Amino acid sequence: MTPVTRDRPKFTGGQRAMVLAIVAAVLGLGLTAVRGLLGDDGEKVALFSYVVAFAYWLGLTLGALVLLMIFHASKGRWMVVLRRVIEVMAASVAIFPLLFVPLALFMKQLFPWAGPTEGLSEEAIHLIHHRAPYLNPTFFLVRAAIYFLVWITFSRLFLSWSTRQDESGAPALTQKAWSLGAGGLPVVGITLTFAAIDWLMSLGTMWFSSMWGIYYFAGSFVGCLALLINILVFLDRSPALEGVLKTAHWLSLGKFLLAFTCFWAYIAFSQYMLVWVANLPDTIPWLLERQQHGWKWVGIGLILGHFAVPFAVLLSRAVKKNPVWLATVGLWILFIHYVDLYWVVMPQVRPGQPLLDWSNVTAWVGVGGAAVAFGIYLMRGRYALPVRDPFLDDSLTYSRML
Repeated sequence: MTPVTRDRPKFTGGQRAMVLAIVAAVLGLGLTAVRGLLGDDGEKVALFSYVVAFAYWLGLTLGALVLLMIFHASKGRWMVVLRRVIEVMAASVAIFPLLFVPLALFMKQLFPWAGPTEGLSEEAIHLIHHRAPYLNPTFFLVRAAIYFLVWITFSRLFLSWSTRQDESGAPALTQKAWSLGAGGLPVVGITLTFAAIDWLMSLGTMWFSSMWGIYYFAGSFVGCLALLINILVFLDRSPALEGVLKTAHWLSLGKFLLAFTCFWAYIAFSQYMLVWVANLPDTIPWLLERQQHGWKWVGIGLILGHFAVPFAVLLSRAVKKNPVWLATVGLWILFIHYVDLYWVVMPQVRPGQPLLDWSNVTAWVGVGGAAVAFGIYLMRGRYALPVRDPFLDDSLTYSRML
C-alpha cells in the first residue's frame, strides 16, 4: 500500500481517456449540428436534445459544488479523502459558459417568450407580455453571466485554496473554505434555482411550479453522488488513491445515495401533488401532456427506476459496503436521471411520441465529452487527495459501526 504522505504520487493518468473524451465531444456536437439540418423538425429536435444534455451535465457539476459546500459548512472530517475529486467535479463548471453559447444563439427557436408569437393562444401571448420585464433576451443573458460568475468563482476558490494547502499546509486555508462554504450556500442555491427556471421551466409558456428549482437540484444531486462513486471506484485502483478509501467511506456514500434517492421522490411527489390539487390552467396542461400517449409510461418508469428500484437495492447494507455494487447502482441512477430530464423537456417537441432520436445520444455524448475532458485536465498533475489537510488523518482512520 502506498503511504499517505506528501510523497504520494500526483495523478498523471487519464491522458487516453481525455483524448477519447475530446474526440467524443467533437463528434457528438458535430453530429448534433448535422441533425439540426435534417428533416422538417430537425432543428427543433436537435436543440431540445442539446438542452437536455446541457442541463444533465451542468447539474452534475452544480451538485458537486453544493456537496462540497455542505461538507465545508458542516466541517465534516470523514470526507476529506473524497474532497479533491469533488473539487474537480465542481470546478468543471468553467467549461459550461462555452457550452451555453448554442442556447444563447438559438434562443428564439427554444424559448416561446424570445421568438415570434404566431400560433400561440391569446392567453399564452398575454403571459409572455406579462413576464417580459423578466423574460427578455438581454436580461436572460445578463442573468446567465451572473450565474456562471458565481459558480466559477466559488468552485475555483475552493480548488485553489485546497491545492495551495498541498504545498503550504496552512490551516487558515481550511478556515477560509469553511466560511465560504457556509456563507455561499444560499447564493449558490438561489442562482441554481433561477437558472433552472430560466433554462428549463421557461421552455414552456403554460407552466409554472414554485418547486422547480429544488426538483432540478434533487435529481442533479443524486446524479452527482452516483458519478462521484464511480470516479472513486476508478481512482481506488490507481497509485494516486490506492488504499485510502475504507469500507466506512463506501457505506457513508451509499447512505447518502439512498437518502437523496428518497429526497428526489419526495420532491417529485410534492410538486406533482401541489400542481394537481391546484388544477390551474397555467400549470395543469404540463402534467396532462406527460400523462398521455406513451409519455405516461415514461413517468411510471421514473417512479420505478428513479425511486423504487434503487431504494430497494440500497436498503441492503452489503450493497452499500461493496464499491462495485454501489457503482453499478450509480450507473443506473445516472441513466435514469437522463430519462427524468428527457421526460421534462422532450414532450414539448413531440407530445405524442416519446421516441429516442439519435441527437439525444449525440448531444449527451458531445456535452459530456467536453465536461469529462475538462475535468480530467483539471485533475492531472494534482494530488488525488488533499495531502496536507489538517484533518486528513481523521478521514483516513474514519470508521463506524459496520
